[in-house]
Amino acid sequence: MKVDSPLRDIKGVGPKTQMLLEKLGLFTARDLITFFPRDYEHFGPPVDETELIEGQIGVVEGFVTARPKVRPSGVRRIVTAAVNVNGRRVDMQWFNMPFLSNTLQVGGCYVFRGTCELRGSHMVLVQPEIYTAGEYEKKQDTLQPLYALTKGLTNKQIIRYMRLVLDELSGDDSFWTEWLPERIVQTYRLPGFREALTGIHFPKSGEALVSARRRLVFDEFFVFLYRIELQRRQHAVSSNGFCMRNTPQIDAFLRSLPFQLTDDQQKVWQEMSEDCEGPHLMNRMIQGEVGSGKTILAALGCLLAVSNGFQAAIMAPTEVLAEQHYRELCTLFHNAGVSGSICLLTGSLSGAQKRHVREQIARGDADLIIGTHALIQEQVEFARLAFVVTDEQHRFGVTQRQTLAEKGRMPHVLVMSATPIPRTLALLLYGDLDLSVIRQLPVGRLPIKNCVIPSQKRKSAYRFLCGEVAKGRQVYIICPLVEASESIDAENVTDYAEQLRHTLPPDIRISTLHGRMHGHEKNERMKQFANHEIDVLVSTTVIEVGVNVPNATVMIIENAERFGLAQLHQLRGRVGRGEHQSYCIFVNGSSQDAENERLSVMQQSNDGFLIAKKDLELRGPGDLLGVRQSGMMNFKIADVFADMDVLLEAKECVQMMFDKDSGINHAEQQTVMEHVVSDQNHLTL
Repeated sequence: MKVDSPLRDIKGVGPKTQMLLEKLGLFTARDLITFFPRDYEHFGPPVDETELIEGQIGVVEGFVTARPKVRPSGVRRIVTAAVNVNGRRVDMQWFNMPFLSNTLQVGGCYVFRGTCELRGSHMVLVQPEIYTAGEYEKKQDTLQPLYALTKGLTNKQIIRYMRLVLDELSGDDSFWTEWLPERIVQTYRLPGFREALTGIHFPKSGEALVSARRRLVFDEFFVFLYRIELQRRQHAVSSNGFCMRNTPQIDAFLRSLPFQLTDDQQKVWQEMSEDCEGPHLMNRMIQGEVGSGKTILAALGCLLAVSNGFQAAIMAPTEVLAEQHYRELCTLFHNAGVSGSICLLTGSLSGAQKRHVREQIARGDADLIIGTHALIQEQVEFARLAFVVTDEQHRFGVTQRQTLAEKGRMPHVLVMSATPIPRTLALLLYGDLDLSVIRQLPVGRLPIKNCVIPSQKRKSAYRFLCGEVAKGRQVYIICPLVEASESIDAENVTDYAEQLRHTLPPDIRISTLHGRMHGHEKNERMKQFANHEIDVLVSTTVIEVGVNVPNATVMIIENAERFGLAQLHQLRGRVGRGEHQSYCIFVNGSSQDAENERLSVMQQSNDGFLIAKKDLELRGPGDLLGVRQSGMMNFKIADVFADMDVLLEAKECVQMMFDKDSGINHAEQQTVMEHVVSDQNHLTL
């Protein structure tokens, strides 16, 4: 097996299993081995009954004292068994496993591992796994990986496939060859690439896991920052081939707006204008709150290009957002009396429609082109592309941004992000760009009212929801999962929407939205919501980007503790966009103090930059797995907040690679360059 071999080559993977793996985004051996565990189980030694702790995983070894009992309970059958643990009784309970009444032998000695529940003065292990003493001894004191799953696929299957693939690839030296210079590996005490990739899945100890993860985090950051540095150096010597000056159309556009630009917007527009008229290419990032008016600045930049006789393009991460930009800019240009052809290019267009739009672009008949990733396909050729906008930059990789820019002859580049991050971190992650910040919100915008509630008080949120719908408003409800998972205890869109239909009044129109839908389905659902054909939309974080429904006034986020603060802030930004008072309800499914502290930040502040600063303080380096992603960068294992120390080390090493006196020889330089520019490393982009 080679690293790019399809997963169907794995022994035991048939067509059905292959489809389930593909639902997780796993198509090749490379995809599988870079599918990192979401958590780990520690198999500690068996303990006495007195050492079991309610709510935690407990392990006991004992004798079955009587034949297990089976009794019906609604649609389920409950199996119970009493076990003697060093002279004290511990009860076991299973659901829908009646066969245990025959397989558990009276007097037999077993090891049981399950969740502890205190019932009265008695401890019960719920749904425990059963091992012989010999079987458990092999697992004891080990860390077993837990993977994100989909219905029909078990953790044991993933583990088995992972072991098979890692074993099969062990002889592929071209994949396992160390690509980092020896000096960097030794100076920063990094484990080897093979050791890290194997150790992240099957760590021999907690220390080995920390070391393996640190190396893979370092690799992601290093490759990302190396590409950023390459771009920065290229931009630094790029002269402005598209000099643009202010035109009467710009003044007409500004006069036609029903509002005045804020001071921050005016400052950024001046910076953009000076860039486009100056001796070097513009490479600028606008960072601003959701609803702070970044789109108007993008429109001004595009109009500057068009009115100077050039083409401009805007790339958005979703069709919903691309269509929203298209409608908005068509209206703005029309109201200003600005001439210019605006077209839309997305994946859901028919083949004939795509060909027609591509022909318009190539001939130069289209002045402003708005689209999704479809803009960077090989067939798309521009006549005179001079100005490029990438919206929601954190959703695109460095390569995608660069590919769009290369469609023109070194155009001006503007990227926008509504994810507030501290300036020091922004300079690291976007080091090839000049940074502009918009902090002011438009005049008259009502601040969102926030509250955090435990899951037990969900019904009160439903009553509030019904009241808002009765006023003619609309509601978002966010769930972490699309469907029920055997490994993650969290709300899912599918079951939640069905439950709501039985809970809320029948006249409330409920629908769903998630990332597994086809593009045209998602677009249709969002159009229905925007047209107020839906009252309550139950969704995953797919609505985080590109939804502008001013009539939506309530956002309920289930299992809010599972999201990073920056992502919670992004989600909250979907409401509060109209004239009505808006509300965000964070449903906390955790009792941990750390989670409560994080959510209290969201309750107390709507300031994205303050929230980003708090996120950095609260997360720190202690989040080993980085499972609560910030929602800011598309890293597989790294977390820009929790792994700030590794990010800084990677930055130092990238600078070393470009330092002639670093002691890194030409062969090592070449190896790193080949690794970075090839598709070999899929950990970063």
